[in-house]
Amino acid sequence: MSTERRVGTVSRGIRCPIFREGDDLASQVVDSVLEAAEAEGFEIRDKDVVCITESVVARCQGNYASIDAVAEDVRAKLGGDTIGIIWPILSRNRFAICLRGMAMGAKKVVLMLSYPSDEVGNALLTLDQLDEAGVNPYSDVLTLEKYRELFGENRHQFTGVDYVQYYGDLIREMGAEAEIIFANHAEEILNYTNNVIACDIHTRARTKRILRSKGANVYGMDEILNAPVNGSGFNEKYGLLGSNKATEDSIKLFPRECKLLVNQIQTMMKEKTGKHVEVMVYGDGAFKDPVGKIWELADPVVSPGYTAGLEGTPNELKLKYLADNDYSNLSGDELKVAILKAIEEKESDLVGNMASEGTTPRRLTDLIGSLCDLTSGSGDKGTPVVLVQGYFDNYTTGK
Repeated sequence: MSTERRVGTVSRGIRCPIFREGDDLASQVVDSVLEAAEAEGFEIRDKDVVCITESVVARCQGNYASIDAVAEDVRAKLGGDTIGIIWPILSRNRFAICLRGMAMGAKKVVLMLSYPSDEVGNALLTLDQLDEAGVNPYSDVLTLEKYRELFGENRHQFTGVDYVQYYGDLIREMGAEAEIIFANHAEEILNYTNNVIACDIHTRARTKRILRSKGANVYGMDEILNAPVNGSGFNEKYGLLGSNKATEDSIKLFPRECKLLVNQIQTMMKEKTGKHVEVMVYGDGAFKDPVGKIWELADPVVSPGYTAGLEGTPNELKLKYLADNDYSNLSGDELKVAILKAIEEKESDLVGNMASEGTTPRRLTDLIGSLCDLTSGSGDKGTPVVLVQGYFDNYTTGK
């Protein structure tokens, strides 16, 4: 019987206990992985990847903050009068709780929404609606009244929420006056106020640069709660970015010191199994929904911490390219042997080599994190840890 390996990459959701603040997360993760291996009859191998969702890391760290802490930080940094809040994503879980705290820290909020969609693809309008109305999103600024006149009420495709109404009501509920406009150039907010919170995620550096060049007092969400306020949680690198709603009055922030955690788990796995595994913390995957057009990545990064072996990008040959081009005259065992030889002798850097054309030019942590996000899901699967095996295998592995 052949001993040739017949399986490549395997992604396993690992069931774990319900993690709580103060838990020894590293030990519990290691124990959960090893108990799963024993129960399911698989072995830990070198280059396996143990992946932990950012949510349980932050929970065990106790990295929480109240909306009062957000409000205090906003008042201290932006003056507490009229503030502009520009380009937030449309999310009850991700942004609404942050908006509550920001509105508490101001007398008036000028909320500037991007259109036809937010940064991650949640749509307020369709391009067809803009075309029919003769609106140019690159130049036209819409007041709330003009938006309603042209487009009426628009509810989110999946959640059914009219986010324009929802965010306006939320600001007023927190005691602030609300004015809503729609514009896609950052400078527009300076016609209303010089004190601005830039809420975009992946374009925040450019937005802050543009507004600061005009003399604005601008902070990104990454600069709100980037230090503790009255003992609150915080994130020195990302502030409010990557946060989630915890309760009606508190948020769970993106985890801190992830590098220490992943290295600790790597060391413990080596001690218990003799195998050198890689470890990473992951949040949102980096992929786009083809129907709703939503780009999943609302976190500032896919992975806030990972071991050194996950640095870099894949270095792979495209097997179908080799079969169709270099070895088009071969078949059967001859073709298999030729391709195995090509893989074994491939260059350490295939950038620019046509035989790698069509392989995925993305960071390993973004690819593996996306796989893990899809494996663990966002609901009640109970698998906040994912074990990925065989990711670094190729066609020659196990021959």
